[in-house]
Amino acid sequence: MDTPLRTVRPNIVQSIRAFRVSDLQGAAQELGHHFFYANLSQAQTKQDVLDILGQQFKLPTHGGKNFDALYDSMTDPIHKTNGQSGFIAVLEHIPANSKFDKEVREQLLDIFRDTAEYWGDRKIPFRCFYSFL
Repeated sequence: MDTPLRTVRPNIVQSIRAFRVSDLQGAAQELGHHFFYANLSQAQTKQDVLDILGQQFKLPTHGGKNFDALYDSMTDPIHKTNGQSGFIAVLEHIPANSKFDKEVREQLLDIFRDTAEYWGDRKIPFRCFYSFL
């Protein structure tokens, strides 16, 4: 595999530092993986982030209610559709302000770490890349 992901573990959540979104999208296409992208630069609160993720990831409507619902939306319904080859998710410009503080950012990233673990248990790659605003 000669993609930008050749040195990246298959189930991981990491900073986007060394990657460009367009390269990750191209790698997803090349690998036949689902590509999820969310630009969170307009978000100020946890609910803003959940709403944007729900819209931009095209999740079921219950995915925007709370972090547990987000996890459920990123795992169970997708798993039931079978035949998943893998996922690449990009969370660009996660807010860093008093309404979305370090604790809430870590909770959000924990949801994606748990999602990566869920898919890893099923031998399906799930890579998530993020940046802060």
